Amino acid sequence: MKFAEIINRLTGISTPIFGISWKPPESERVVAKRVIAKLEDRRVLFNPSSVEVPEHCARSVIEIRHLLSDELGQLDNETHLAKSLRAMRAACHKFLDSVGKDEKIIRFGADRSHYASWEFIGAIGQLRGVFGVHLAQVAAQYGLDIDGELASIIPGPDGKNET
Repeated sequence: MKFAEIINRLTGISTPIFGISWKPPESERVVAKRVIAKLEDRRVLFNPSSVEVPEHCARSVIEIRHLLSDELGQLDNETHLAKSLRAMRAACHKFLDSVGKDEKIIRFGADRSHYASWEFIGAIGQLRGVFGVHLAQVAAQYGLDIDGELASIIPGPDGKNET
């Protein structure tokens, strides 16, 4: 998804827009670009929930959490990017707490006839919602595109995903 389309989808979100009134330091832009590139390869953020394997998703979210923590170590805590990365990392913690509270969620989360699938799908939805909003803000702030299927979690102007 191109930067201009992401900007058009942002309504009601207070964020500085790249090139309008704020020019981010290049080092922050490099970190933002690297994070987006790595997240574009994380299927837990965009694959249909019907094809997800709960155990694989949990491992992937742990890896995403580590990635975000590593990148946060390169940033000043007060930057917009650091705040977005912390929010995404908190969403990872919340996902892992949700699916880890009951062993059945991981074991039976892919079984659509079991209540655990509701918990699992809900946790993935919340994770993707937080990531979508913050990735849109980061892309807008740093003038970056979001490519591939990751763009599917960017909310539309009505607050819903386009796909």
